[in-house]
Amino acid sequence: MRWDNLGDDPAAAGTALFGTDAVTTRTFDTPEFRGITFHEVRARSIVNRVPGASRMPFEWTINPYRGCTHACVYCFARKTHSYLDLDTGLGFDSQIVVKINAPELVRRQLASRHWQGAHIAMGTNVDCYQRAEGRYGLMPGIIEALRDHANPFSILTKGTLILRDLDLLVQAAQVTEVGISVSVGFTDQELWRTVEPGTPSPQRRLDVVRRLGEHGIGCGVLMAPVIPFLGDRPDQLRETVRAVAEAGATSVTPLVLHLRPGAREWFFTWLRQHHPHLVGRYERMYAAGAYAPTWYQRRITRQVHELAAEFGIGPAHRGAPRRLSVPEEPALAGAPEQLTLL
Repeated sequence: MRWDNLGDDPAAAGTALFGTDAVTTRTFDTPEFRGITFHEVRARSIVNRVPGASRMPFEWTINPYRGCTHACVYCFARKTHSYLDLDTGLGFDSQIVVKINAPELVRRQLASRHWQGAHIAMGTNVDCYQRAEGRYGLMPGIIEALRDHANPFSILTKGTLILRDLDLLVQAAQVTEVGISVSVGFTDQELWRTVEPGTPSPQRRLDVVRRLGEHGIGCGVLMAPVIPFLGDRPDQLRETVRAVAEAGATSVTPLVLHLRPGAREWFFTWLRQHHPHLVGRYERMYAAGAYAPTWYQRRITRQVHELAAEFGIGPAHRGAPRRLSVPEEPALAGAPEQLTLL
């Protein structure tokens, strides 16, 4: 395993995140963590600048974990495990790096005279409310630091554990802009069990949307990913948007599945096992690269927006609390970065 010279931007030299003397490896013999190895590290930095080439709608991120027990077969962040010489398939799902000093680092960095109070996005690489958070409890300290410095932030998650921190989120929203988005790409139960095996069910995630709204925190839904040939039938899209509307979401933003290196190989392994008849169709659809064809993305975007209008929801309006979002047609100008959820 390779730890030196590792930052959140692996191409950057001289930005080591931690060294070998800072790594402790643990396993826990409990049902929810059986087969999972945790690598506890003391990070050197935690508020990281997004690489300049990225087209993300934010400049700074906090990622207290690497690897994710949600085990989503399409997750683009799988590639980041290769920087540690770890497997991007099962290794990504079961070898979790935990930055145990994240809360103290956040507080220290926000207190720096050089920090200008920019918006910070969380959950944009791997989910900060994955199961590991239930044991390590890093997010309360992070949110407290952001609250105390009135620093705007947003969280993107598939995890219901965010409700544990509801009181802190309400407190933070009283002093700064807080944007919460929940990822629900589909409501099909069978599809959920196979492509997102470590996540809470879509209905439980929509319950999070509902609970947050009841406490005055508007929550958008990133309808991601819309999976070609498996979750894109008109009746499936309608059912998902209807459920999103009933949960009280402030907006719904569709994002078609994209398959970057690392995720692509793992997804095709899954596809050959579960839906071998679709392999040829996927090879043709993604022959040009990581993104589905522009015409397909436009079609899905149009259908979802029409359904959103029918059910009374739409894009977050100007002046609303900042949400984690993506352009409506993110790949129409080539193949820019896209936000993908874990």
